[in-house]
Amino acid sequence: MASLQDRLRLNQSARNLERDLHSARNKAVANNRPMRVLFNCPAAGQYRVVELLGSVSAPAAADAGPGRCQETNYPYPPPDNDYSTRPNFDGPVRRLDPRVSFGAVQTIEFWTDGSAHAGAAAPLPMLSVAGTALTLTKPAGSTTRTATITVNGIGKIKLQPVQ
Repeated sequence: MASLQDRLRLNQSARNLERDLHSARNKAVANNRPMRVLFNCPAAGQYRVVELLGSVSAPAAADAGPGRCQETNYPYPPPDNDYSTRPNFDGPVRRLDPRVSFGAVQTIEFWTDGSAHAGAAAPLPMLSVAGTALTLTKPAGSTTRTATITVNGIGKIKLQPVQ
Protein backbone atom coordinates (compact mmCIF):
# COMPACT_ATOMS: atom_id res chain seq x y z
CA MET A 1 0.00 0.00 0.00
CA ALA A 2 2.85 2.42 0.85
CA SER A 3 4.42 1.74 -2.56
CA LEU A 4 1.17 2.67 -4.30
CA GLN A 5 0.91 5.89 -2.27
CA ASP A 6 4.50 6.79 -3.19
CA ARG A 7 3.76 6.28 -6.87
CA LEU A 8 0.57 8.34 -6.66
CA ARG A 9 2.31 11.25 -4.88
CA LEU A 10 5.13 11.28 -7.40
CA ASN A 11 2.80 11.11 -10.39
CA GLN A 12 0.58 13.88 -8.98
CA SER A 13 3.60 16.15 -8.45
CA ALA A 14 4.79 15.41 -12.00
CA ARG A 15 1.35 16.15 -13.48
CA ASN A 16 1.16 19.45 -11.59
CA LEU A 17 4.60 20.48 -12.86
CA GLU A 18 3.72 19.41 -16.40
CA ARG A 19 0.54 21.51 -16.24
CA ASP A 20 2.50 24.55 -15.02
CA LEU A 21 5.05 24.14 -17.83
CA HIS A 22 2.22 24.07 -20.39
CA SER A 23 0.66 27.11 -18.73
CA ALA A 24 3.96 29.05 -18.87
CA ARG A 25 4.38 28.25 -22.56
CA ASN A 26 0.79 29.25 -23.32
CA LYS A 27 1.16 32.54 -21.41
CA ALA A 28 4.34 33.37 -23.33
CA VAL A 29 2.61 32.87 -26.67
CA ALA A 30 -0.78 34.39 -25.81
CA ASN A 31 0.60 37.49 -24.08
CA ASN A 32 3.71 38.01 -26.22
CA ARG A 33 5.88 37.97 -23.08
CA PRO A 34 8.70 35.48 -22.36
CA MET A 35 8.08 33.31 -19.28
CA ARG A 36 10.51 31.44 -17.03
CA VAL A 37 10.04 28.45 -14.79
CA LEU A 38 12.48 28.70 -11.89
CA PHE A 39 13.22 25.43 -10.07
CA ASN A 40 14.22 25.04 -6.41
CA CYS A 41 13.07 28.60 -6.05
CA PRO A 42 12.89 30.01 -3.39
CA ALA A 43 13.80 26.72 -1.66
CA ALA A 44 14.40 23.09 -2.54
CA GLY A 45 11.25 21.37 -3.80
CA GLN A 46 9.59 24.64 -4.84
CA TYR A 47 9.21 26.37 -8.19
CA ARG A 48 7.67 29.46 -9.66
CA VAL A 49 6.56 30.61 -13.10
CA VAL A 50 7.59 34.24 -13.67
CA GLU A 51 7.42 36.77 -16.47
CA LEU A 52 10.80 37.88 -17.84
CA LEU A 53 11.25 41.54 -16.89
CA GLY A 54 13.91 42.42 -19.44
CA SER A 55 14.27 40.99 -22.93
CA VAL A 56 15.50 37.53 -23.86
CA SER A 57 18.79 39.01 -25.10
CA ALA A 58 19.18 41.40 -22.14
CA PRO A 59 17.31 40.19 -19.05
CA ALA A 60 16.85 42.74 -16.29
CA ALA A 61 19.15 42.41 -13.30
CA ALA A 62 16.18 41.34 -11.17
CA ASP A 63 15.59 38.33 -13.46
CA ALA A 64 18.88 36.72 -12.39
CA GLY A 65 18.45 37.10 -8.67
CA PRO A 66 16.65 34.91 -6.17
CA GLY A 67 14.33 37.83 -5.44
CA ARG A 68 12.04 36.75 -8.31
CA CYS A 69 11.20 33.69 -6.28
CA GLN A 70 9.87 35.70 -3.36
CA GLU A 71 6.18 36.57 -3.44
CA THR A 72 6.94 39.44 -1.06
CA ASN A 73 9.10 41.09 -3.77
CA TYR A 74 6.89 40.11 -6.73
CA PRO A 75 3.42 39.39 -5.35
CA TYR A 76 0.88 37.01 -6.73
CA PRO A 77 -1.61 38.19 -7.84
CA PRO A 78 0.03 41.39 -9.12
CA PRO A 79 -0.92 44.66 -7.41
CA ASP A 80 -2.31 46.12 -10.64
CA ASN A 81 -3.69 44.94 -13.97
CA ASP A 82 -1.91 47.56 -16.05
CA TYR A 83 -0.55 45.74 -19.10
CA SER A 84 2.24 48.30 -19.51
CA THR A 85 3.78 47.47 -16.12
CA ARG A 86 5.69 44.30 -15.45
CA PRO A 87 5.34 41.69 -14.16
CA ASN A 88 1.69 40.90 -14.77
CA PHE A 89 1.91 37.15 -15.27
CA ASP A 90 3.96 35.81 -12.33
CA GLY A 91 2.42 32.78 -10.69
CA PRO A 92 2.42 31.64 -7.09
CA VAL A 93 5.26 29.68 -5.53
CA ARG A 94 4.39 26.01 -6.01
CA ARG A 95 5.51 23.29 -3.65
CA LEU A 96 6.11 19.67 -4.45
CA ASP A 97 4.92 16.98 -2.08
CA PRO A 98 7.51 17.14 0.75
CA ARG A 99 8.60 13.58 -0.04
CA VAL A 100 9.33 14.48 -3.70
CA SER A 101 12.36 16.42 -4.93
CA PHE A 102 13.72 17.76 -8.21
CA GLY A 103 16.71 16.08 -9.75
CA ALA A 104 19.32 18.09 -11.63
CA VAL A 105 17.11 20.82 -13.06
CA GLN A 106 17.54 24.26 -14.48
CA THR A 107 15.55 27.28 -15.45
CA ILE A 108 13.36 26.76 -18.51
CA GLU A 109 12.42 29.84 -20.50
CA PHE A 110 9.57 29.93 -23.01
CA TRP A 111 9.77 32.58 -25.71
CA THR A 112 6.85 34.23 -27.45
CA ASP A 113 7.07 31.79 -30.38
CA GLY A 114 6.55 28.87 -27.97
CA SER A 115 10.15 27.65 -28.16
CA ALA A 116 11.93 26.46 -25.02
CA HIS A 117 15.37 27.64 -23.93
CA ALA A 118 17.78 26.82 -21.12
CA GLY A 119 21.37 27.59 -20.22
CA ALA A 120 23.52 30.14 -18.46
CA ALA A 121 24.21 33.00 -20.89
CA ALA A 122 21.69 35.41 -22.38
CA PRO A 123 20.07 34.83 -24.69
CA LEU A 124 19.50 31.30 -23.46
CA PRO A 125 20.16 28.75 -26.20
CA MET A 126 17.24 26.81 -27.63
CA LEU A 127 16.88 23.29 -26.29
CA SER A 128 17.72 20.49 -28.68
CA VAL A 129 15.17 18.35 -30.48
CA ALA A 130 15.84 15.63 -27.91
CA GLY A 131 15.12 18.19 -25.20
CA THR A 132 16.08 18.26 -21.57
CA ALA A 133 14.70 16.01 -18.87
CA LEU A 134 13.32 17.33 -15.62
CA THR A 135 13.23 14.55 -13.08
CA LEU A 136 11.19 14.30 -9.92
CA THR A 137 12.36 11.71 -7.44
CA LYS A 138 10.58 10.03 -4.56
CA PRO A 139 12.56 7.74 -2.29
CA ALA A 140 10.44 4.73 -1.43
CA GLY A 141 12.17 2.58 1.12
CA SER A 142 15.02 0.91 -0.70
CA THR A 143 13.62 1.80 -4.14
CA THR A 144 13.88 5.29 -5.60
CA ARG A 145 11.10 6.16 -8.02
CA THR A 146 11.51 8.75 -10.77
CA ALA A 147 9.07 10.56 -13.05
CA THR A 148 10.51 12.44 -16.03
CA ILE A 149 9.18 15.43 -17.92
CA THR A 150 10.93 16.15 -21.20
CA VAL A 151 10.86 19.64 -22.73
CA ASN A 152 12.34 20.12 -26.20
CA GLY A 153 13.29 23.18 -28.23
CA ILE A 154 9.98 23.59 -30.01
CA GLY A 155 8.21 23.61 -26.66
CA LYS A 156 6.83 20.08 -26.65
CA ILE A 157 6.32 18.88 -23.08
CA LYS A 158 5.97 15.17 -22.39
CA LEU A 159 5.42 13.41 -19.08
CA GLN A 160 6.75 9.90 -18.53
CA PRO A 161 5.03 8.88 -15.30
CA VAL A 162 6.09 6.17 -12.90
CA GLN A 163 4.39 2.84 -13.54
